Amino acid sequence: MAVTRYVLVAGEASGDILGANLIAHLKMLQPDAVFEGIGGPLMQAQGLTSMVPMERLSVMGLVEVLGRLRELLGIRKQLYQACLAHPPTAFIGIDSPDFTIPLEKKLKEAGIKTVHYVSPSVWAWRQKRIFKIKKSVDLMLALFPFELPIYHQHNIPVVCVGHTLADDIPLESSAEDARKALALPVMKGPVFGILPGSRGGEVAKLTPLFIETMKLIKQQQPDAQFLIPAANQERRQQIETLLQEANAEAVLIDGQSRTVMAASDAVLLASGTAALEAMLVKRPMVVAYRFSALTYAIMSRMLKVPYVSLPNLLANDALVPELIQDQATPANLSRRLLQTWQSFMGDHNIQARYQELHQMLRKNAGETAAQAIVDMVEGKR
Repeated sequence: MAVTRYVLVAGEASGDILGANLIAHLKMLQPDAVFEGIGGPLMQAQGLTSMVPMERLSVMGLVEVLGRLRELLGIRKQLYQACLAHPPTAFIGIDSPDFTIPLEKKLKEAGIKTVHYVSPSVWAWRQKRIFKIKKSVDLMLALFPFELPIYHQHNIPVVCVGHTLADDIPLESSAEDARKALALPVMKGPVFGILPGSRGGEVAKLTPLFIETMKLIKQQQPDAQFLIPAANQERRQQIETLLQEANAEAVLIDGQSRTVMAASDAVLLASGTAALEAMLVKRPMVVAYRFSALTYAIMSRMLKVPYVSLPNLLANDALVPELIQDQATPANLSRRLLQTWQSFMGDHNIQARYQELHQMLRKNAGETAAQAIVDMVEGKR
């Protein structure tokens, strides 16, 4: 009897969370399954054998990829050849669509079942990608309900699985409990979570901006405190160096970004999954991002939706401030973060919207995704 074997590829921390949850539920349905590919520490803890460190795939931006293109293409070729030599039960690409979908296309053409977990933002920009997706995937696992219509329109098998973060995060998060969990001293003033991202490139780009924002906040709120989670030891050293160079102070926390958010009165963060997480812990936030000038010029012409952050896309409304590129200045960020912090507790409407969106995304994501994959490989879907 053939061994059930999945090859999974995740390219960043958010994908590692989804992948680990998926593997855990696949093991419940198929206890003898084997897992290989590329993943981070969470997926490896669930039994994945990773061919290369996941961080080698962690790069964002059209221009930024070019400097790493040869390495990325080499890794993709290595994966392709490994799958042809020993065809897996299915290949599962987790997000990172520019890396995984071309690989999925070649594998599907070779007769290997392919799954893509996390819909690319075809509803937002580069909409013609839907035709390539149709040629590349046997099953799309989407996180959000608003993503389904375009797949139905093009007859691509799709299941909305919700988000594992919505399953894991309680509907109410206590700041006091979070501060105790982090062993923080009693803080008299407001506590701001500062999250410049998990990739080395974005930390280098955003941390100096966020530090200058912290300094302006400190001028207006002298008793303000700042918490910065570091994704790993390398990021911690990078952030420590930037703080020292700027003569700024913050409490650095190893990992535990969600606990840092819950411990905060308001959060300043890089656009991405962190904004969804901050919404789920019900904290006011300001979303910021800066791309290279060329990347931004290309993306801004292609963008078809008015928002970039997940809370706003889910609500189809400007629930949280978004300051992107030239708008992301220390003056703007400090002003909006203080405003958002001061107004949030009295704004019952936005708190209710956060709660409503949290409930909408609670679909037992790992279980739903695993069952959809098993149904597909067994020919039931």
